[in-house]
Amino acid sequence: MPRIRRRSLATVAVPLGVCAAVVAGVATTSGTAAAQTKDEPSVVGSAKLQRKPGDDVHFAIDAHGFADKARGTFDVSHRFGKEFDVRFKGRIDCLLTGGPVAVATGIVTDAQVKVAPGIPMPSAAELKGKRFGFTVLDGGKGGKKDRLGYSWAMDGLPVNSVGKCVSSAPFETLEKGDFTAQHWMPPRTGA
Repeated sequence: MPRIRRRSLATVAVPLGVCAAVVAGVATTSGTAAAQTKDEPSVVGSAKLQRKPGDDVHFAIDAHGFADKARGTFDVSHRFGKEFDVRFKGRIDCLLTGGPVAVATGIVTDAQVKVAPGIPMPSAAELKGKRFGFTVLDGGKGGKKDRLGYSWAMDGLPVNSVGKCVSSAPFETLEKGDFTAQHWMPPRTGA
């Protein structure tokens, strides 16, 4: 007849206690993360791009909300000496995030263009109504490792509209400033 082995209460209780502690730790960690997570994505900040002296390029973005429910503003200025001074701003119409990366698009609502004759640049009227994209890589606090991209990188000039939430890779480095990307995705529904 087989012999029945009996375990002591301590032999069973110790592994159960360890499992309970691990589960409690996971639940506590998850609860803390959920409490700190916002219920929408965002990208906020402003910066001066790293360029040669006299070539001043500034971006400011304040975007909140998911996908085509996003809202907010953007402001872009590029001044190079007395020959080139272009500024445009507008309203955000799309925002997506993935970890420290945010892609936003917006429609230009106001523009000012002052360029010397012979310098190719769309007029202020031609910029209004165009959709441009912006990509931010949030490299952490302080902005020293942040990067920025924009949809007209391939054109060289802001000429062509893009689709919602479309932009280039974040290829520009910052001289000063800071962007903060807050990642958030809605819960997925079953397929």
